[in-house]
Amino acid sequence: MNTSGDPAQIGSEGCRGTMSAKEDARWLRWVTQQFKTIAGEDGEISLQEFKSALHVKESFFAERFFALFDSDRSGTITLQELQEALALLIHGSPMDKLKFLFQVYDIDVCAWQGASAGTEWGAGAGSHAASSPLGTGSGSIDPDELRTVLQSCLRESAISLPDEKLDQLTLALFESADKDGNGAITFEELRDELQRFPGVMENLTISAAHWLVAPAPCPRPHRPRQLTRAYWHNHRSHLFCLAAYAGLHVLLFALAAGANSHLGASVMVAKGCGQCLNFDCSFIVVLMLRRCLTWLRATWLAQVLPLDQNIQFHQLMGYVVVGLSLVHTVAHIVNFVLQAQVEASPFQFWELLLTTRPGIGWVHGSASPTGVALLLLLLLMFICSSSCVRRSGHFEVFYWTHLSYLLVWLLLIFHGPNFWKWLLVPGILFFLEKAIGLAVSHMAAVCIMEVNLLPSKVTHLLIKRPPFFHYRPGDYLYLNIPTIARYEWHPFTISSAPEQKDTIWLHIRSQGQWTNRLYESFKVSDPLDCGSKRLSRSVTMRKSQRLSKGSKILLENHQFCNIKCYIDGPYGSPTRRIFASEHAVLIGAGIGITPFASILQSIMYRHRKRKHTCPNCQHSWIEGVQDNMKLQKVDFIWINRDQQSFEWFVSLLTKLEMDQAQETQHDRFLELHMYMTSALGKNDMKAIGLQMALDLLANKEKKDSITGLQTRTQPGRPDWSKVFQKVAAEKKGKVQVFFCGSPALAKVLKGHCEKFSFRFFQENF
Repeated sequence: MNTSGDPAQIGSEGCRGTMSAKEDARWLRWVTQQFKTIAGEDGEISLQEFKSALHVKESFFAERFFALFDSDRSGTITLQELQEALALLIHGSPMDKLKFLFQVYDIDVCAWQGASAGTEWGAGAGSHAASSPLGTGSGSIDPDELRTVLQSCLRESAISLPDEKLDQLTLALFESADKDGNGAITFEELRDELQRFPGVMENLTISAAHWLVAPAPCPRPHRPRQLTRAYWHNHRSHLFCLAAYAGLHVLLFALAAGANSHLGASVMVAKGCGQCLNFDCSFIVVLMLRRCLTWLRATWLAQVLPLDQNIQFHQLMGYVVVGLSLVHTVAHIVNFVLQAQVEASPFQFWELLLTTRPGIGWVHGSASPTGVALLLLLLLMFICSSSCVRRSGHFEVFYWTHLSYLLVWLLLIFHGPNFWKWLLVPGILFFLEKAIGLAVSHMAAVCIMEVNLLPSKVTHLLIKRPPFFHYRPGDYLYLNIPTIARYEWHPFTISSAPEQKDTIWLHIRSQGQWTNRLYESFKVSDPLDCGSKRLSRSVTMRKSQRLSKGSKILLENHQFCNIKCYIDGPYGSPTRRIFASEHAVLIGAGIGITPFASILQSIMYRHRKRKHTCPNCQHSWIEGVQDNMKLQKVDFIWINRDQQSFEWFVSLLTKLEMDQAQETQHDRFLELHMYMTSALGKNDMKAIGLQMALDLLANKEKKDSITGLQTRTQPGRPDWSKVFQKVAAEKKGKVQVFFCGSPALAKVLKGHCEKFSFRFFQENF
């Protein structure tokens, strides 16, 4: 439940009186209005209406809450009953909430199953409701009752576990709480068990019931981030380049406008914008020279230039080009209108704007018609490159319209007499890079040797690694599979470590047309080129991958193939900086884990290479190796929405944990943090028992029940303030945060990094 400004947080100590009379009155008015909205004309809430309003996934909790809210056992909830129940849940003391929780758990299993399968509550069911055992219990919780509750907790948190594991969870919690060993948990025993989890009793809520809490007052307008010292520390190269870019435009505009001051204001504006466009339309391509940028990342210029923001600068220059083009066009139109109004003018306005007759321009008077064509082309490219087009399954529209930059360059050469001079160096670099990329990618076509279809519609490709393909952890490549789309190239992060010599791994999430076609093409039983010499390739693959045995993802849904493909790369990414970090924090959201898969494998490989063990006394020590790795600590944080999203990467993480387990506590430098956002937290009545049981069983078995890792999967989203406070307190050196995931989360993380003066790097394509 969103606690920002809600009354439940105002009374965190459980005292209703902590709310002011004004706030309490506002809350009661709002609850009354919500009741009228839910109840309808009859003025009472039925069970079905209650379920719809509560938005719970599991009907068990809706029925239990309904029965406890319905104090007179009438089968419906009145306004007074709702207000009393909400007053307890929102304003009540921890003990009041604990009693409510105990009543939820204290059920007669057989009677509840019969009631939930029988007649529905509501109109016409009053007699059934009055005799229902849902609202009352035996005063204690037996193992079967606890199992029923935990099973519903699992469903509410979208967690799927086998029955055997559910039994283990039930017994772990039951044996821990049943202090006297009489086979039942009393209220006092449940209270004592909860007290082992600090802060839980004070914050018990029903988080899914959004209508229980009045909306927070409208937030104040967002103020621009001030130019603080921390902001400057994280953005100094970015700000410097923006200032240089703006200053260069002012200079170019002033020089061109001054040279044409005798021709009037409209011509001065047109010429000034034109000179700026000469620079923008030629330099904009430099920002997308991926090979050049990858080479620059290995030089000292990577510390000065914001190479990680090349795409953002490219987009910014695109906006500037469109804006300057419009101003340039309007200025010329004004000039043509003035010329056409002169009595001695031999040309009309439309002739000046659309024809070559006036002789404007250096190539057969083509400046005006080429200018109109350029403006239309630029507007088309601008519209088709918007995010609504690119991310709505129409990437091909963006791709093919963007290829018209070649026509734009050609028209600009005819349009402006000096543009070719500006284009000379960037154009040569561009065509050299394209020629090299084309030659390298087609020099030796590679093949997809194996495919694994993983949970969450992730396609794991194993591609034969060419002998000339040298890359670093976190790098990415462009992939073309002619059988999927002949002319389409798409970027994907390499998820295998460079030390894995025989194959390249790619993990591709199905999110667009191309990736969906890729996944669906392998769902058929015998995809194209996957049948011939299957056993021969199987023997070859197993032999070539002995070195990576244990880290290979073992799934049933895999196929051996021989599908022709082309790769272009590798290209560098911000994560190349990680080995120069002292304390690295790697944060991945969903499939954003792929660059860190390669990095984590490479880190452990380098660590093993450094470590030596005496064959006689088994004493181990770390020896310096010339690998430029300064890492002292790595925190790896992975956030997933559901349980399935963890499955494809668990085998690698298990191997990393096993390697770390062999180290002494002092030598362990890798710490894993797993979060599942669909799982409800310990503060929620619908999950507190489950989370307690998961903690107890994890401590007993030394592994997490959800992922099988030693690291306990935490429910909900990370508390970033606490996470970064802990990182700062460890004092393992300068902290650098590397993130791959959604832009919305990137903004949140960037703000926290500025607060703690951490460097922040985001993976971009």
